[in-house]
Amino acid sequence: MGLDLLIRNATVVDGSGAPRYRADVGVQNGRIAELGRIRAGAQRTIDADGLILAPGFIDGHTHMDAQVAWDPIGSCSCWHGVTSVIMGNCGFALAPCKPQDREWFARCLEAVEDIPTEAMMTGIDWTWETFPDYLGNVERLPKGLNYGMYLGHSALRMYVMGERALDERATPGDLQRMHGLVQEALRAGAMGFSSSIATTHVTPSGSPVASRIADWTEIEHLVGAMAELNAGIFQIGPDISGGEAHQACLDRLRQLAVDSGRPVMFGTLSTRQGIDPLPWQSQVGAIDATVAAGGRMFGQTTTRPIIAIFSLKSYLPFDVLPAWQAVRSLPLEAQQQRFGDPEVRQQLVAAEANMKPRDNVLQGGGAATTDPRKPDYSNLYALRGVDLNDPTVEELARVSGKHPAEVMLDLMQENEDQLFVQLLVNESMDDVRGMLKHPRTLATFSDSGAHVCQEMGSSLQTHMLSYWVRDKQAFTLEEAIRMLTFDNASAWELPNRGLIRTGYAADLVLFDEAQVKPKLPTVEQDLPGGARRLVQKAEGIAATIVNGRIAIENGEATGDAPGQVLKGPLAS
Repeated sequence: MGLDLLIRNATVVDGSGAPRYRADVGVQNGRIAELGRIRAGAQRTIDADGLILAPGFIDGHTHMDAQVAWDPIGSCSCWHGVTSVIMGNCGFALAPCKPQDREWFARCLEAVEDIPTEAMMTGIDWTWETFPDYLGNVERLPKGLNYGMYLGHSALRMYVMGERALDERATPGDLQRMHGLVQEALRAGAMGFSSSIATTHVTPSGSPVASRIADWTEIEHLVGAMAELNAGIFQIGPDISGGEAHQACLDRLRQLAVDSGRPVMFGTLSTRQGIDPLPWQSQVGAIDATVAAGGRMFGQTTTRPIIAIFSLKSYLPFDVLPAWQAVRSLPLEAQQQRFGDPEVRQQLVAAEANMKPRDNVLQGGGAATTDPRKPDYSNLYALRGVDLNDPTVEELARVSGKHPAEVMLDLMQENEDQLFVQLLVNESMDDVRGMLKHPRTLATFSDSGAHVCQEMGSSLQTHMLSYWVRDKQAFTLEEAIRMLTFDNASAWELPNRGLIRTGYAADLVLFDEAQVKPKLPTVEQDLPGGARRLVQKAEGIAATIVNGRIAIENGEATGDAPGQVLKGPLAS
C-alpha cells in the first residue's frame, strides 16, 4: 500500500536539537511511517528541496476556547507553523458553565481578553454545561489545529459558588465540590488546572475575577486534587504588580510545587512597570530553587515584547477624551478628513494635555488600550515593519518640529492602516534573550485568541525564526526548533509529538529558512457579527501539516480539518 503523503528531499530539523540532515519523510494514517530515502509511492508528493522540515510548533499559552467554535483553521496561529495549542489558561474558560451564566462568562472574557461578547454569543453554539461536555463539543468541531485544554479556576468557582465566587472565600462544601470537578475534568482529558491572581485580570465592573478571590488554601486544595491522581499541570497568572508581591507569589508556588509534585507554570516577564518590579533573573532563580528542592516548574516567555497596538481602525490612546470621541464616532474616511481640518486638529492636539498622567501601576494590554495614560512617546513606535527597528513618535516629532499627537494625526491621515506600538512588558530585547536562553523557560505565551484588537502575539514562532535565528544569530535554527517543539511537547507531556520520528504524529511545518518571517498585522472585521480583530500572517511557510494532512499551503487554508483534541494521561 502506498503512503498518504511523501515529502522528498527535505532538510530535516527534527526537534531534538541535533544537526540537520537531508531525508524523505513518509506519512501514513496520520503518523510518520518512514524516514530516509523512500522509494514507495504516495497519494501526494511534495518536493521540499531547499526547504526546512520541522515538527509543527506547539503553543502552550492561548485563549482560543471561544474561537475554536467558529474558526476551523485556528487563526492566527495556523499561519505561523503552529499545529498544537493549549487553551483555558489563567483560569479563563467556558466550562463548566450553567446556561443562565453564558452571557456573563462571555462578558468576563471580553473584559479580560478583549474577545467581543457579541462575537461569542453569535459564533458559539453553546450546548455544554460541564467540562466533559465542553471537551466533547471541541472534539466534534472541525479543527485545523490540535487543542488541549485546562479546567479554569474562575469558571469552576463561578459554577460552584455562583455570585459568591466574586467576593467570598470558599466554604468546606465548596472546596469539596470543586475538588471533585477537578478530578472529573482530569479523567475526561483536561491537561490540568489553571488560575490567576494577576491584578490586571478584572470583571466588566473592574472588580477582581473569581480566581483572585480565592486564598492560597483553596489553590493548594485544588492542586492537591490533581496530586491525588498524580496527573495534571498547574498554570497560573502570577501577581506581578510589584516586586514584593511577585516574590511572595513565587515563594508560595515553590512550596506548592514541592508539596504537590505537580508541574507548575507561569509567565516569566521583565518590566519597568509596577512598584519595584522583580527582575527576570530573580524569577528564573526561583524556578531553579524550586527544582533544586524537588519540585517541577517552568517559566513561559515570549520571543519579543508584549505590546499594546493602537490604530485608527481599533483603539487610540486618546479615545477617552471627549474632543477625540466626537471625531472617532464618525466613519473612517470622515475621521481622516477631520484630522486635516486645522481647527479640529488644534482641538485634538490641545485635548491631549487632559489625559491621565502616567503612574507606576502595572497595565496589561487591555487597560493600556481602554484606560490609557498620557503616552510616553519615547516608548510609542510608528510601525513600519516587523524587525523592531521602527522610529518612536518622539523621534518623528523632534525631526518634524510638531507635537507628537500631531505626528500621529499626520500618519493616520496618510494611511488608514498605520499602527502604533507601545511596549508594555519585556521591553528590553536583551532581557527577552536572557529569558529565552534559560533552560527552564518555554518559548510560548502567544495569548492567541485573546486581546484580539489590543495585542498580537500569535507570530512569536516566526519572529523567533526571523529575528533571533536569522537576524541576530542568537540561536541556531536547531536550537530554536527544539524550543518551539520538543521542549514544549515535553513540558506539557504530549506523547508522540514534538519530534520527527517514525511512529510520531505527523505534525509538520515546511518553510524557507531565508524567507520565514511575520507579516505586518492588519485590522479586519472577520469575527462573528463583523467584530474587529488584528490579523497577522507570515511569509516563507510552504505547508503546515496536521496529523498527516495539509491544513495550510502557501499561506492559504486547504479546507481540511485534521485537528484532534489533546488529552491528559487519565483520559479513557
